Amino acid sequence: MKLETLPVSPQSTVRGKRWRTPLAVLIVIGLAGGGWTVMHARKDAPPPSAQAAKDDKKKQEVFELSSGDIAAVEARSLAVSLPLSGSLAPLSSATIKSKVSGVVEATTVQEGMAVSAGQVLARIDQADLRARLQQQQAMLDEAQAKLSLATKNEANSLALLKQKFIAQTAYDATQNSVDLARANVKSAAAMVEIARIALNDGVIKAPISGVVSKRHVQAGEKLAPDMPVYSIVNLSELTLEAQVPASEIPRVKVGQEVQFKVDGFQGRAFNGKVARINPATEAGSRAMLVYISVRNEDSALRAGMFAKGSIVTDRSAVMPIVPVTALRTEKGQQVVYKIEQGKVIAQPVKLGLRNEDEGYAEVVDGLAQGANVIVSKLDSVKAGSQVKLPAGAATPAQPAKSAMLAQKG
Repeated sequence: MKLETLPVSPQSTVRGKRWRTPLAVLIVIGLAGGGWTVMHARKDAPPPSAQAAKDDKKKQEVFELSSGDIAAVEARSLAVSLPLSGSLAPLSSATIKSKVSGVVEATTVQEGMAVSAGQVLARIDQADLRARLQQQQAMLDEAQAKLSLATKNEANSLALLKQKFIAQTAYDATQNSVDLARANVKSAAAMVEIARIALNDGVIKAPISGVVSKRHVQAGEKLAPDMPVYSIVNLSELTLEAQVPASEIPRVKVGQEVQFKVDGFQGRAFNGKVARINPATEAGSRAMLVYISVRNEDSALRAGMFAKGSIVTDRSAVMPIVPVTALRTEKGQQVVYKIEQGKVIAQPVKLGLRNEDEGYAEVVDGLAQGANVIVSKLDSVKAGSQVKLPAGAATPAQPAKSAMLAQKG
């Protein structure tokens, strides 16, 4: 059997070419569209590693703090003070007055000169005083002579009485004469002593050591009894008389420490102790006087200087203290932002004494010496934030009045 190949029809060949061409075009268009979509998708979407790095960077944002934003907790005693002011007065002073009358021969010291107890300050003409002493001495000698005569008469009368040559009354009269003569001797001796004291008072001496504040007389002037001659103040110890409101007096105790400054010595602080408290308020005020004893070995202070300072009414033991600017209130309790290993921690604290003048508070519990705390009000820094400390942050520092915050991206 012979197989024969039939000829291909031209019409069927044309039909096959017609549907194959459009199909190929569609496939090409489809592939091109898919490639364009893939390329743009890759172009718009960032690489996965870059996105992850950006998220990590946002999570680990580090705040760089300046030295004024932090302070290191230090441990020391904290004092609570009561402000006061007043004037300095000498603890001891004297106005020397003349005890006798006479003309001043000489004065030996002037204002501002230091004198010691017993030093001669002035001399009064003693001619009259010597004459008066001699007169009184003569009267004493006369009285002693009369006493001697009366004593002899008494002895003679006693002998006659024993022999019964005179009566008892005659002897009693002679004995009475002896008693009167003896009394006159005592009186004359006292007058001599008075005249001797007056002579000594003609030399005016300093009763205390100190500094001459006033010379009241000059050489050649006539003095009368009780006239002032010199005024002396002792500056080795002064008294600061300060007014304290009566409502604050319960806080003041004898022996409490006082620190103060005076005009002219702005860079120097002086110390004293409460010595006495006046039990009554000052007239026209609701304040009471507190007397503060002040040692003045170098005589830098002067009477009448105005002083301003404070009384230490309470003092804590050596405990950690924290600046009050570091304190915050969260959920009804006091906390500080403590920095540990570059991270901010909200640390609850228990406070003791608080000194608003110094700007510190005692920490009874919650903080240890050397811990770094944030003292500035930084809105961006919260508990859990990552921070970077400046160099030397471990050294105790004073709280800053202003804060600078720089973000590190």
